[in-house]
Amino acid sequence: MSAPDWLSASIRAAAVERTLAAGQTLFCTGARTAGLYEIVKGKVRLVRVDRSGREAVLQVAAPGDTLAEASLFSSAYHCDAIASTAAVVRFYPKAILIGELERNPKFAQAFAAMLARQVMTLRTRLEQRNIHSARDRVRYYLAINADPSGRTVALSGTLKDVAAELGLTHEALYRTLAEMAADGEIERRKGTIRLMKSVT
Repeated sequence: MSAPDWLSASIRAAAVERTLAAGQTLFCTGARTAGLYEIVKGKVRLVRVDRSGREAVLQVAAPGDTLAEASLFSSAYHCDAIASTAAVVRFYPKAILIGELERNPKFAQAFAAMLARQVMTLRTRLEQRNIHSARDRVRYYLAINADPSGRTVALSGTLKDVAAELGLTHEALYRTLAEMAADGEIERRKGTIRLMKSVT
């Protein structure tokens, strides 16, 4: 997979690939920042763990996504990154990225545009999580992720990944989807969910 289009040729040349086993930690909360990562294969989740040991998933990154952009401007990572599956990541050193931002206005603009897209995605996720009803939250997710026909949602990961993104337990998501299917609102197929009724 090619590097994200906002990365310059000099930064791509400095990249180092690393292979992770499922469950392996890429970086930990409080560790000194070294740079950002691009997901080449597999999935890596960003998490925070509360005092009771409960894991809150902040992001599940898939191929083409980047992780730890904020680390460029921080001395320590603010969460843990853990491989959800076997994965390959591409590491971009912090010093090289900062240097490119300082001397290359086009790169700085492209980097800012990428961050702006991430902010929009985050706002959508926050809006989604503020919906109290699990069923309405699932409906919202399906509506914003449907294909141009508005009828089919392709699942890029597992239902556990979707549950984490929605801020639901996987049991609550399975139950909600089962209820929606029983009511004729959706039809579950391998890797997709077909919308049988409008969810908007």
